[in-house]
Amino acid sequence: MEIRLNTRQLRRLLDMVYIGNWVLNGPLGEKRIREYDEVESLVFSCAAANGMEDLAELLDGEVVPSRSFADGGIHTAIEAYENHEFFPILAEELALRDMEYEQIGEENTDELDSRVDRYLEEFERHGTDNIRIESGRPAG
Repeated sequence: MEIRLNTRQLRRLLDMVYIGNWVLNGPLGEKRIREYDEVESLVFSCAAANGMEDLAELLDGEVVPSRSFADGGIHTAIEAYENHEFFPILAEELALRDMEYEQIGEENTDELDSRVDRYLEEFERHGTDNIRIESGRPAG
């Protein structure tokens, strides 16, 4: 199989492959899915062969994203995604907790939505600054 990309498209593909591997393998630690690392290495090898040597480096015989690539702002995009996902999930979990985890149906969907919206407004204004865990009370 052959894929033809211009330099700009290859650069975007590097970002996408790195982010994808970060999401898929990041939480796995030592139990990484090796096949994803292999694809990442293959794509970053193409970068090195196409004038983007500074974005890839050789580590233990394998082509990997370079330190300059990893430190170059890609984690800002990952962080934006994490925040985009984190706050709505947290808001819904807190709203469900407030409702004592009652079954959600037609009769209480509006209440849940209202609570979620209030939490999202709070997070928009203050992030997690106002979240407190009361001592003496078990978490979870």
